[in-house]
Amino acid sequence: MQPREKKIGVLMERDFYEKEIFYYEHRFPEAGFELHFLTRLWGQPSLTFVGHEEQYPFECRESFENMSDSELKSYAAIIVPSGIVADRLRYTEDIKKLPPASEFMRRAFAEKNIVKGIICHGMWLMAPVIEVVRGRRVTLHNNLLGDAKAYGLQYVDQDVVVDGDLVTARTGGHCHLFAAKIIEMVNACRR
Repeated sequence: MQPREKKIGVLMERDFYEKEIFYYEHRFPEAGFELHFLTRLWGQPSLTFVGHEEQYPFECRESFENMSDSELKSYAAIIVPSGIVADRLRYTEDIKKLPPASEFMRRAFAEKNIVKGIICHGMWLMAPVIEVVRGRRVTLHNNLLGDAKAYGLQYVDQDVVVDGDLVTARTGGHCHLFAAKIIEMVNACRR
């Protein structure tokens, strides 16, 4: 991988796992990364989402929609978090078109220099574009073992799995291991 700016994008929607997102808010900047939370803003300047467990509010002001290729390429990593975020982001108004977030991830997977991180139920977002991860070694939440099989993924019974430019983690409770691996991978390509 070639060096990238130290920018990390985390996709957001409601029903996020608060402990994971709050961990990223501190851990990535602590490691010197510029952190961006990205969502569909639906034409609004910002949206406030609530968490899955404690209903904590989280304001998001940045969108992945209409992101240029050059802007996308400026990211070192793009993360699909745990919780129900991926399911919320799979929504599309027109069932003949890909959900915008899935299309965004397909674009990210086309960029081999961007580390892609998917944790827990985040793999749901990849279902509409499964060809970009089919055959890859992954881990995910135990509830998704059937999904992994249906998607043609190679499930590995570990907390964190790396397959090239893809890092996966079992649950939001493993976000510290997941974040550490992403930081390690991005920093390795910056040397």
